[in-house]
Amino acid sequence: MSGGGGRYRAELNALTPAEWPDYLLERSGLPGPRANIELARAVADEGDRERFDRLIAGGEEYLVFCGVLGLGRLLAEGADDLVDRLRAHATDSRWRIREAVAMALQRLGDADPPRLLEIAAAWVADPHPLVRRAAVASLCEPRLLRTPAAAAAAVEVCARATDALAALPREERRDPDVRVLRQALGYCWSVAVAADPGPGLPRFQALAGSADADIAWIVRENRKKARLAKLL
Repeated sequence: MSGGGGRYRAELNALTPAEWPDYLLERSGLPGPRANIELARAVADEGDRERFDRLIAGGEEYLVFCGVLGLGRLLAEGADDLVDRLRAHATDSRWRIREAVAMALQRLGDADPPRLLEIAAAWVADPHPLVRRAAVASLCEPRLLRTPAAAAAAVEVCARATDALAALPREERRDPDVRVLRQALGYCWSVAVAADPGPGLPRFQALAGSADADIAWIVRENRKKARLAKLL
């Protein structure tokens, strides 16, 4: 799509709140393989809580995506009451909404890294596998792992989520939400370890001897990632 974030922001500011939904849906990129993330980020930059609430309440996938991403900006600005709302959206059946939650938390991480680490540590202890997935996916973003402390926290979150997965009875592992968590762990370990291989690599390599089929799958998938393959 032509144009850029600056153009989207200017056009959004020229519209009334009632005109936003139609504007967004016309430029969403959906249905299609890729949603218009640049536009969604412009919405997050220019909207307010009332507009985000209205987009989310509308129920259309792209509008909800934009609204949830906007909640991340408000959270980064100090609206800590939104943490529970984002946790609820993390269990949405739609993968794009779950991804919006991870992106929203990453926006918090850009502004307040310790607060993101705190939330990720709490969420990875949640019994819902999709909340655990959000903890892992939000933290395992290279730009957020530029300090040893952040990298160590990412490894710890991956390890705790992996342990939780391994502790599940075999029959529960077939649950679609659990499979989503496993899929996230299939790449997030590589991001966390590559950020600081010294302490991270031994934690990952300790998984290699597991007889658990899901843990073995996680190890194999991460070893395929170029960022980790070159370390191994």
